[in-house]
Amino acid sequence: MAGIKSLFKDTAIYGMSSIVGRFLNWCLVPMYTYCFAEAEYGVVTNLYAYVALVLIILTYGMETGFFRFANHERWTNPGQVYTTALMSLGASSMLFIIAGCILSPALAGRLDCADHPAYIWMMVIAVGADAYTSIPFAYLRYRKRPVRFATLKLVNIALNIALNLFFILLCPVIWQNAPEWIAWFYDPTFGVGYIFLANMISSLATLLMVVPEILAENYDFNGKLLREMLRYSFPLLIIGIAGIMNQTIDKILYPMLIEDKAEAMSGLGIYGANYKIAIVMVMFIQAFRFAYEPFIFARNKGEEKDDRKRAYVSAMNWFVIFGLFIFLGVMFYLPVLKYFIAPAYFEGLRVVPIIMMAELFFGIFFNLSLWYKVTDRTIWGTWFSLMGLAITLAINVIFVPRYGYMACAWAAFCCYGAMMVVSYLVGRVKHPVGYDIPRLLAYFVVAMGLWALSGLITTGGNAYDFAMRFLLLVAYGGCVCLLEFKGLKMLRRR
Repeated sequence: MAGIKSLFKDTAIYGMSSIVGRFLNWCLVPMYTYCFAEAEYGVVTNLYAYVALVLIILTYGMETGFFRFANHERWTNPGQVYTTALMSLGASSMLFIIAGCILSPALAGRLDCADHPAYIWMMVIAVGADAYTSIPFAYLRYRKRPVRFATLKLVNIALNIALNLFFILLCPVIWQNAPEWIAWFYDPTFGVGYIFLANMISSLATLLMVVPEILAENYDFNGKLLREMLRYSFPLLIIGIAGIMNQTIDKILYPMLIEDKAEAMSGLGIYGANYKIAIVMVMFIQAFRFAYEPFIFARNKGEEKDDRKRAYVSAMNWFVIFGLFIFLGVMFYLPVLKYFIAPAYFEGLRVVPIIMMAELFFGIFFNLSLWYKVTDRTIWGTWFSLMGLAITLAINVIFVPRYGYMACAWAAFCCYGAMMVVSYLVGRVKHPVGYDIPRLLAYFVVAMGLWALSGLITTGGNAYDFAMRFLLLVAYGGCVCLLEFKGLKMLRRR
């Protein structure tokens, strides 16, 4: 149980930077939706979908590769592993920035922002810097320095938010009253470009802040080691590309699948804004992921097989418990949470429960992925992700022209649900762990039953409804305590 306590502690600290940071970024959504039209926010949604994909390509699985080889029995010098990965990412990121800036006018034309090539080169610089700093942040996780990790992440986010507020809220006021004060750098027609400018500045600031980590080890490049890391990480790159495409391909394809371009960008803006409401689940998964990868590789190196499997089972149980609690919390209080976006975007609220459950399925899939990571059979993750991508593409291409962004939401649900189920079934054969499936299903049944019950007892009076929903959350907690304390006794007997 000491290992699980350590996992919870690290998840809490990493989660502070992830959850608090994403929550603060989430709070920018109402500003974006009130300050920009749906079509303008659609441009932001579209470009950030490409950014997410490019970032995965630029890191090419080296974060997980670093953890694997820093704990590998054949490589006893973690510093060499770190600096080899750092130099590799540095070279590729610099080449990307140079090429992207040169090609930014042509790329802007293809991405429906031909009048603003600056949008492209700003995001290119930001993505290149973020890709490179991913390894110093992985180094902090490896060295068990979650406080510094969280501090740097929060400073980055705070700077980004402050710049957004300055450019989008304060500068227009100054422009109306004393334009000569800011005329040398501010252009009121630049619009959503200030979102990208704030991102670039904060990414470059973070690069400067991780200089101590960049210089923490004596540089020792090993070509053979890099080849092995790339060989290990390449399937993870394919997994990452397929995985991020599962998350973003709908936002990339949507403008291509709707004939009316204005309608397409407007619908994409509505979908993207409501997707942000479901980001709470993504925050939880990301926080868990930051702590879980070092956790499983450390267990794999230093504990008995049975102890490792008990830890994995317990981690899965608690992940599902908290994931369903978050789902219920958001759905119960959606009548309040929906005001984080402008009323013009409310028509898309129907996607929120579908996206949240899809993300929960993805989190379970991530938990299940440990079997092919610790056994160096990462190719299986590639097949699962490609299968999910095929499902996503098929549903989007067939149904988006008819059903719009609702098809995007159901595509994500089907994709992650299929990946979760297939990964579990294959894992039972290749590397059985012994997850307590009946208990996990019981949590799902209880949570879905409480959600359905909340709909039946809704009266329209917010005070009464919210009080009853709070009691339903308490009831869920009671069911968890009953099942977990009983299950813990059974687990200890194994």
